[in-house]
Amino acid sequence: MKVVKATARVFGWKDKIGYAFGDLGNCFILGLVNSFLTIYYTNALGISGAIVGILFLSARCIDAFADVTVGRIADVAPLQKAGRFRPWIRYVKYPFCAITVILFLPMVGNWPMAFRLVYVFVTYLVYGILNSCINIPYGSMASAISDNPDHRASLSTSRSVGSAIGGATTGFMIPLLVYKATVNGQQTVSSMRFFMVSIMCAVIAFICYNMIYAMTTERVQVRKTQKVSAKKLVKGLITNKALMALVVADFFLVINQNLSGTLATYLFTDYFRNTQALSIALLFTFGTVVVLAPFATKLIKAFGKKEASIACLAFGTVMYLLMYVMHITDPWVYLVLLFLATLGSGMFNLMVWAFITDVIDYCQFSTGFREDGTVYGVNSFSRKLAQAFGGGLGGFMLAAIGYVSSTSGGAEQTAAVINRIYAIGNLIPAGCLLLGMLTLILFYPLNKKRIDAVDAELAERRSRDIAEQESSKSA
Repeated sequence: MKVVKATARVFGWKDKIGYAFGDLGNCFILGLVNSFLTIYYTNALGISGAIVGILFLSARCIDAFADVTVGRIADVAPLQKAGRFRPWIRYVKYPFCAITVILFLPMVGNWPMAFRLVYVFVTYLVYGILNSCINIPYGSMASAISDNPDHRASLSTSRSVGSAIGGATTGFMIPLLVYKATVNGQQTVSSMRFFMVSIMCAVIAFICYNMIYAMTTERVQVRKTQKVSAKKLVKGLITNKALMALVVADFFLVINQNLSGTLATYLFTDYFRNTQALSIALLFTFGTVVVLAPFATKLIKAFGKKEASIACLAFGTVMYLLMYVMHITDPWVYLVLLFLATLGSGMFNLMVWAFITDVIDYCQFSTGFREDGTVYGVNSFSRKLAQAFGGGLGGFMLAAIGYVSSTSGGAEQTAAVINRIYAIGNLIPAGCLLLGMLTLILFYPLNKKRIDAVDAELAERRSRDIAEQESSKSA
């Protein structure tokens, strides 16, 4: 491994804003797909919740392997002038934005059920693979933009703020655009409206991907001078306690993140029957990250990523359990408590990308080789499995509680089903946050003191490498 000293401008606001555009664009697509594709499939295409669960579970398990594959390809590919990861965004943005629109073609609802099932499986699988091809390089870029820990923490915060703005915007606006009310006050979805919204989200995402490519610079460029054997690489990854603990914690918290939008959609549509409150609820889910962002750097410097995240996850667990016990019927009271509960998961979601760069550094510190894309891909593999499990769990639980699917925009649910929706809408997040918190407490080794020591050692190694290069040139 040879660290190449890249000639580039000093890290600054342009990199932060440019990196934020990446997840801003992502969330105009992911906010639409993750939160609304289930209800589109069940209430516009008439596909049962159980089949949707099988679809998500199988498709995500397949494209999870694409994450590791893309990460490994990015790591071993020749270093380009633009860097190792930015070129992927430049080219993959075209098919990724296109498949987003294809997911919501309105005429599919008129096809025979067999054709509908083939369509949703193929298009969702292609969507997942293209998602890997743009998001693995994007996530890996953070460790290549700067080697300064504070810069990387600021990039994680910027990415999370971009994600929050995109997620909050889509969460607030999409329910207002895709739903229509029947004469009895029931909220139904429109296939054509979903199609128009998908075009809008794809265009905005395309613009954002152009912005990240133009505004960011990869300063830490590593030219691989020797191949790392697969056996050695796998052994190094498996024995990396920090990576394995982060993978497990992230698994539980991504399940919560993946299900929160879906559960909120059914909760506010069927239990509260208030899509205006749904828009605000989805706004809160992402908006809490923006609320926490100004304090994130100070909290990290004072307490550390691990310590601050544990405290917030404990608070969120208590709030969800409290809401379940109270069995609230007023949507506006529920929204206030939901805002407080989402603060609990917000800190981890804000810092998860900085956690990953810490783990990449720890891998280099422990093994001597640096594989940014592969490590990021392994963690993303876990996140995809969590999304698969979460998507499957959501569909299976809808079937288990007796939820009735429809091809006309939505069916009337029984009182028992409605109450069960409320129960799972609070107990599942509480359980996920609790398990994520316990994993960090018991198994994640990189507390503030430990990671500061790792960063200092790596900085010394990089200085030696660059000094040797300069000495060789002068000789």
